[in-house]
Amino acid sequence: MKRVIAVLLIAGSAVFAQEAEIVKSEAVQAAEAAPEEVSGFLDVVKGGGAFGMVLWLGLAGLSLAAGTLIVDSLLNIQEKKIIPKTLVSLVREAIEEGSLKKAAQRCRDVPGPYSNILLAGFENLDDGFDQAQEAIGIAADMESEKMLQRVNYLNVVGNLAPMLGLLGTVQGMILAFATLGTTSGAAKNALLAINISQALYTTAAGLVIAVPAIGAYFFFRNRAAKVILTMESLTMEVMKGLKKKR
Repeated sequence: MKRVIAVLLIAGSAVFAQEAEIVKSEAVQAAEAAPEEVSGFLDVVKGGGAFGMVLWLGLAGLSLAAGTLIVDSLLNIQEKKIIPKTLVSLVREAIEEGSLKKAAQRCRDVPGPYSNILLAGFENLDDGFDQAQEAIGIAADMESEKMLQRVNYLNVVGNLAPMLGLLGTVQGMILAFATLGTTSGAAKNALLAINISQALYTTAAGLVIAVPAIGAYFFFRNRAAKVILTMESLTMEVMKGLKKKR
């Protein structure tokens, strides 16, 4: 009788173990077959925590600053706006008439960078043409600095954006390795995906901001340099014409 009971117990244990193995296998298959939840951009931003939010706000601010500076430079750094053709023709007419006061008044009537350079030469003409040329050079340097002041900020944005992106990448990788060491199960895969996504998103965002900012910086810097050289050349022509009249 005892042998029969023992045999029944062993058989029952074997059957239970087999059923448990089948249930476990089915659970594993179901877990593998279940679709993984895809992390969206907002999930990535939230997953970065407070520090990640600060990084994204910084990147958004740099993006806004880059756009504003590009539009401002596009509107203001134009040869026809900085060197009005009407002013050039009016000053030449006054110089041909031999009227220095009239030429200076024309410059005061149309204020701007070119007018300031011309006035610097006119106001120092009594000290000699050499002194006037030196004053023109100083005025041209000052106007160049004013013109490039905002353009230089594009270079700052272009250098800061990749640094913030790299900082976000470092934070994302730190969080990813921390997830590997402290989390297990299905949650680990989700958190790992979010952390790695943050690292890649911030790097991409920094580059997307930096590339056009740096490109625009060199473009507008060269345009400004060309305008400054044109102003100096036109001013020297005016001074030569005035020298002949005197």
